[in-house]
Amino acid sequence: MKMKKELFMMGILIFSLFLISCNANKEKKETKQSSVFTGKEGEIKLVVLDPGHFHASLVLKFPQKQINDTVFVYAPKGEELNQFLSSIKDYNSRAENPTSWVPVVYSGSDYLEKMIGDKKGNVVILAGNNKKKTEYIFTSVNAGYHVLADKPMAIDSNGFHLLEQAYDSARTRGVYLYDIMTERYDIQNAIERELAEDKELFGELQTGTQNDPAIYMESTHHFFKEVSGKVTVRPPWFYDVEQQGEGIADVATHLVDLVNWKFFPDQPLDYRQDLEVLSATHWPTYLSLADFRRSTLLTTYPDYLKKYVKGDTLAVLGNGTINYRVKDIHVGVKVLWNYEAPEGGGDSYSSFVKGTKASFKTVQDKFHNYIKELYIVKEKGISEKDFKTTLDHAIARLQKTYPFVSAKPVDNGTYLIHIPLESRKGHEDYFGYVAQRFFTYLVEQNMPEWEIKNTLAKYYVTTTALRLANKKIRY
Repeated sequence: MKMKKELFMMGILIFSLFLISCNANKEKKETKQSSVFTGKEGEIKLVVLDPGHFHASLVLKFPQKQINDTVFVYAPKGEELNQFLSSIKDYNSRAENPTSWVPVVYSGSDYLEKMIGDKKGNVVILAGNNKKKTEYIFTSVNAGYHVLADKPMAIDSNGFHLLEQAYDSARTRGVYLYDIMTERYDIQNAIERELAEDKELFGELQTGTQNDPAIYMESTHHFFKEVSGKVTVRPPWFYDVEQQGEGIADVATHLVDLVNWKFFPDQPLDYRQDLEVLSATHWPTYLSLADFRRSTLLTTYPDYLKKYVKGDTLAVLGNGTINYRVKDIHVGVKVLWNYEAPEGGGDSYSSFVKGTKASFKTVQDKFHNYIKELYIVKEKGISEKDFKTTLDHAIARLQKTYPFVSAKPVDNGTYLIHIPLESRKGHEDYFGYVAQRFFTYLVEQNMPEWEIKNTLAKYYVTTTALRLANKKIRY
């Protein structure tokens, strides 16, 4: 009897394991099936989570056949949600190239839990309060969503470590997590990248020093600005560096990304071995209460900003520098936040990159009517005749892709890489390009390893720099 009982119990155990195995295989099959993309119309079903930044709507500015017209929005009630929905309404109703988005909105206080429970879409769009963003990323990935996130993905060291965990989780679950790096789609950045790979023309990167880096980039932004012809109303938390992030943890992500993408193309960088952050500084931009009112439409500072206020002046740690090394190459980046752009100007970018045979210089200033221009300058010791011949060959190769590009002599050994204005796209167009790249990765299941490693490398640089800068705050 005892043996029969044992055999009976063993049979039940085997049958139970069989059922568990069948269910697991079924769940695995369903999960795999739900994440398969073919590129057909409407198969990308977007979920927009807490869209507190206008970049969330820019992803939807232009119609894309692969995106389903129904867009699920989960967010708390308030002006930020209203602004997002207003932008979508404008895109739908414009005369030229209108969209046809149908937002389905849930605005209860449990919006995040509701999104996870509903599981109505397959790709989450994130652009908003950066203090919450890394947690949103981690939660969305763990729920099996693919994530397309606006920068920055992390604004401090704790966020960086959580982002690492999110990438580990994404790999385990077979989903993709991607950073919206729009500046890669600026045609000048793309052309500079190609010219830098031409060793006959550019040579190798110089090593540089901490005080005189081989790669230097500087970006200037403005708190008060217009987007799509409308004044951007900033949420008050935008001025709280604990929620928005400091300049070196926010805007600097674009600069560090361009360093990796342009000058170490397709190379996976291990932040533990290939990078060293040497120093960082930061200092504030000062706003009056009138400036704050004009930007946010609020009449007083919220309580969480008062620790940064003296009198009626708000100090925002938007400016900073980072000096670091990629392998043995010294890099310097600088971020500036002014209140408002000069007349005729806007956000601006400049850079200088030193090669052994030539250097690149990008300027965007009043002399150039605030139009960004790229120059190439031959190094000493290179003959003008040889340099001109090599440059002509490089331009001829470029013209196979960009037939409108030319090189115009400016001074002895200096040439303007001329790109007609009509051949340049605007910043708002780049968001659609990033989304399409991400969707291609989803279809082809071929996101390269360097995309993941270099994203982590980027946020290691910015969050480590913030930690160093916090040791010497300047007000």
